[in-house]
Amino acid sequence: MIEVWAPRADRVRLRRPGHDDHEMTARADGWWTVDVALADGDEYGFVLGDGDQARADPRSRRQPRGVHDLSAHVDHSGFAWTDADWTGRQLAGGIVYELHLGTFTPEGTLDAAIGRLDHLVDLGVSHIELLPVNAFNGEWNWGYDGVLWYAVHEAYGGPNGYRRFVDAAHARGLAVIQDVVYNHFGPSGNHLPEFGPYLREGSRNDWGDSVDLDQPAVRSFIIENALMWLRDYHVDGLRLDAVHALHDDGPVHILQALAEASDALSAQLGRPLTLVAESDMNDPRLILPREAGGYGVTAQWSDDWHHAVHVAVTGETAGYYADFADPDAVPKTWTGGFYHDGTFSSFRGRTHGRPVPRDVPTWRLVTFAQDHDQIGNRAAGDRLSQTLPYGRLAVLAVLTLTAPGSPMLFMGEEWGASTPWAFFTSHPEDWLADAVRTGRRSEFARMGWDQSLVPDPQDPETFRRSKLDWREAGEGDHARLLALYRDLVALRRRIPELTDPDSAHTRARVLHRDAAADRRAYRLARGAVDVLVNLTEGPLAFGDVAEVLLRTDAGAVADDDTLTLPPDSAAVVRVARHAVVTSG
Repeated sequence: MIEVWAPRADRVRLRRPGHDDHEMTARADGWWTVDVALADGDEYGFVLGDGDQARADPRSRRQPRGVHDLSAHVDHSGFAWTDADWTGRQLAGGIVYELHLGTFTPEGTLDAAIGRLDHLVDLGVSHIELLPVNAFNGEWNWGYDGVLWYAVHEAYGGPNGYRRFVDAAHARGLAVIQDVVYNHFGPSGNHLPEFGPYLREGSRNDWGDSVDLDQPAVRSFIIENALMWLRDYHVDGLRLDAVHALHDDGPVHILQALAEASDALSAQLGRPLTLVAESDMNDPRLILPREAGGYGVTAQWSDDWHHAVHVAVTGETAGYYADFADPDAVPKTWTGGFYHDGTFSSFRGRTHGRPVPRDVPTWRLVTFAQDHDQIGNRAAGDRLSQTLPYGRLAVLAVLTLTAPGSPMLFMGEEWGASTPWAFFTSHPEDWLADAVRTGRRSEFARMGWDQSLVPDPQDPETFRRSKLDWREAGEGDHARLLALYRDLVALRRRIPELTDPDSAHTRARVLHRDAAADRRAYRLARGAVDVLVNLTEGPLAFGDVAEVLLRTDAGAVADDDTLTLPPDSAAVVRVARHAVVTSG
């Protein structure tokens, strides 16, 4: 039986190469059906009305020749999985590694990425987060312009390549989180509105018309897509893109519905399934249990942590970074998760956010110093490693991997990759390519950037330059930084305080409060373990140090119970009593 939701069509035909078209039968609820069986690989499409152009299945699992062409049936029962003993990985205590398949390896495929999984195992991460892999128009893209959410982009390896990747990850003890986009469709190749009201006309977000969550069939389209990744592809979790752009005024928010469906499937499968929301709302309701009036999502990103540490190491205070020049920004996000928790946001021009209740486990906030957005949405796509010296990158590594949240790294961060990660597209339509190119440059011009720094998103070299150079990982300071990341991950696993979920066991102090935003020092505590950070221009002595667990600079000098840190360095220490600090 083949079915499709097409309430806007007055006639629907199933088209298969080498066969006559099959007339489909309408049901009262907008669904059309036909009693035809498909084998794995059989191609098909739908002809709407009295036209002659076949459209891809909105729930297509494979698009062999792109999003404008016929779909291909995928038989999920035909893959020989080897992960029957896989019991999953909890996010609590874990470390996430975010990567984009097209630029993670020179080949840009799922099979090539399998060849780098041992690197991630050696690094010590627990979860791989893949940027969106859903089918989009063109050859390369960040993935957020997807138009067929159920299909794996063919150039990455399609559904079979995806299953091989997940199976190989599980064999190495790595969980897989898939980034999914439910708040909009891409601008090119989206034929779904021809079938039905997938979009809410007159209601827009930053990327176009919003998805119409008032339609039960559209809500089902989203929930069943989520279950497909978790069930059919054995994925361990989903990262939900920009949930603040989901316009839902119904009695049960779509996030709650997703969490309920995920929890039910988790109970059925007997392994943990994780939902991580990206949200700029600073609203803890997302991660509160449903019994406490929340949505029950597993975790959410904390942009505030990124902004606080970014300002601390770079001194940048333009735009949304302005508020985070506050000396208390790092201490507040260390102990409370959010900086804006009902405080005034100068960037938004209003009060913003709510406090995270103290009984919420700290691991429910995903914390990071770099990610695809914060790098790729800079004018030149420059990483911090392209401007910061080794000492500051080492401090950043310590802050990232000792933070109370669930740490996340962006691919290449662990060795300070010198390659940029720019915004790149490959829209086939000239009008769209010009619009993206012009819009990108105009946007950065309004922000005061030199337009000459903005690479052409449509230039294939912009994409190629964004690929990691794996040779760097074994060279000079790159290798030195990679060794530090490995040591920090091992320390996080060895020292219980560094994965303690109780925010009551965190404390924080800022030193040299009146200095420039990037010339301060911090003493950040997790129980009896302190993280000491010196970003001042001179050495700084920290007292009450019982044991040095890790230091980023060999010039750090321990004398009795005092550790003196050189500028641009950090250490992780165990303390015996209330910590004190003196200037040196």
